[in-house]
Amino acid sequence: KHGALGYWKHLVPHGLPFWLVPLVWLIEVIGLITKPFALMVRLFANMTAGHAIIAVLLMFMFGMNEWRGAVVEVAGTFASFAFLLFMMLFETLVALIQAFIFTILTAIFMSVAVSEEH
Repeated sequence: KHGALGYWKHLVPHGLPFWLVPLVWLIEVIGLITKPFALMVRLFANMTAGHAIIAVLLMFMFGMNEWRGAVVEVAGTFASFAFLLFMMLFETLVALIQAFIFTILTAIFMSVAVSEEH
């Protein structure tokens, strides 16, 4: 409705003292950049944490054969596998929740960017 130039012009609210306009405009532009960056970091950190936990559990499971007790080896392997399976399901649940939150926040950020004030 306002065009590209109007969008950038309307980042600053009306009635602001002229000496504050550059500062407020800069803060708004930084906010436009940091919102997608924050979403990216959040998604990356959750994915990395889940994969790191699964990698450690796999190392535990395959490291059990270094122990010499047969009972400990079998029980430890089964326990590691059970917890590994649980963590994979938990990571899937976290991924679904993160995808939902990511979608909602993206929709909110986009609706704010194209709202009538802008």
